Amino acid sequence: MAGDMADPPATAATDTPADPLLLERFLPYRLSVLSNLVSGRIAAHYSQRFGLGIPEWRVMAVLAQAPGLSAAEVAARTAMDKVAVSRAVAVLRRTGRLERSGDTQDRRRSRLRLSAAGAAVYDQVVPVARRLERELLDSLTPSDRDALDRILRVLLSKVQSAAGRTAEDLPEESRPCQDPSPASAAS
Repeated sequence: MAGDMADPPATAATDTPADPLLLERFLPYRLSVLSNLVSGRIAAHYSQRFGLGIPEWRVMAVLAQAPGLSAAEVAARTAMDKVAVSRAVAVLRRTGRLERSGDTQDRRRSRLRLSAAGAAVYDQVVPVARRLERELLDSLTPSDRDALDRILRVLLSKVQSAAGRTAEDLPEESRPCQDPSPASAAS
């Protein structure tokens, strides 16, 4: 990757119980920390300005891309806990940023979409999120960005397979690449 790395690359995990778990080299921990730090930077903008938490923003972002999903479908797309999604939906409805309507084919299910107020907030947060993403990705070379995209898709596919989910269960943009060549850099 571009620049020097402070720590040597992680090595494959061993099965020896006596080996200590070094969190700074443990992939799930590192991914969690990275995700929390990146989400926190974006949240610093929208939480103060719009009173949104990370779960509310994630629900809004998914519904902006795919209006009409149920809360369960939002939970599946975000890998968020159903209770967290339910709370976020309640907050967004209470603040007038989300509308809920009945499903015409299944009366037990409701469909969610951003209200005009929710769409207006979304439209203001997206440029900030994209700018912060661009700042982060600008620290990588184009080939590193392609490699990162490929690696993330492979790891996502592996975790989903282990959980019994297939690529067809996912939204198209989250599906692993079928083409072994590096994907083009995201905008």
